Amino acid sequence: MVEDKSRQLTLFVQSKKAVTSFYRPSAARMAGPPEAADLTSSNIGGDEGAGTIEEAYFLSDDQAHCLAMAEESAASRGYRIRVVDVGKAGMLTKIVAEHLRGVERFPVLIGPTGQRLEGVGSFTEERLCDIMPTEMFRLRAFTYVKVRGGDLDRIKDVVLTFPEVRELHLLTGDWDVFIVLEFKEAGTRKRQVLQFVTEKIRGLPEVVDTSTLVPEYSVTKFPIQPAARSSSGS
Repeated sequence: MVEDKSRQLTLFVQSKKAVTSFYRPSAARMAGPPEAADLTSSNIGGDEGAGTIEEAYFLSDDQAHCLAMAEESAASRGYRIRVVDVGKAGMLTKIVAEHLRGVERFPVLIGPTGQRLEGVGSFTEERLCDIMPTEMFRLRAFTYVKVRGGDLDRIKDVVLTFPEVRELHLLTGDWDVFIVLEFKEAGTRKRQVLQFVTEKIRGLPEVVDTSTLVPEYSVTKFPIQPAARSSSGS
């Protein structure tokens, strides 16, 4: 199957290498009595199996936190993240040279169209959502409302009691109120949206007229809740 590059991001982190020495007694000495294992011996590495030198790579907690945030956001928005550790790859490798010219702070997240987040401070939920726009999994609709010279505060208070109402804006001009609706039920259709508007909003005594727009397709940069995904994964 062809990989969808438009949904893949690359996260460059920079680990630090530490060379550590451990004293590891040979198996024969470990089998002897406890006093036989001399942990103060200066002959580290002198006998086979007695000493070892190992390389370990450590990622700072702030970079690890950014990695966790990016992976969590990507998973909920249908993206994949490829992680490249420049501490291991080396700054002269071709892939690093192509993407990280002028970079001074890590981690660095490169979006599908070249957008870049650089440094720990840039890894916020808002900026991660901005670099990973995704399809909305809940149906939204937008309703204009004309009110008959009534009390707009009362209309506002009543309308905001409906769970489907996510935003309400008071306007000047031909329309008095603009309402953003969101329907959590999977499979909600235009007919059901209009039924809600006519029964719940247009049914208010002060409301003279309404006009509702139901998008055919929507993309968002706002945070989304994992539960908003449909069970079919569409």
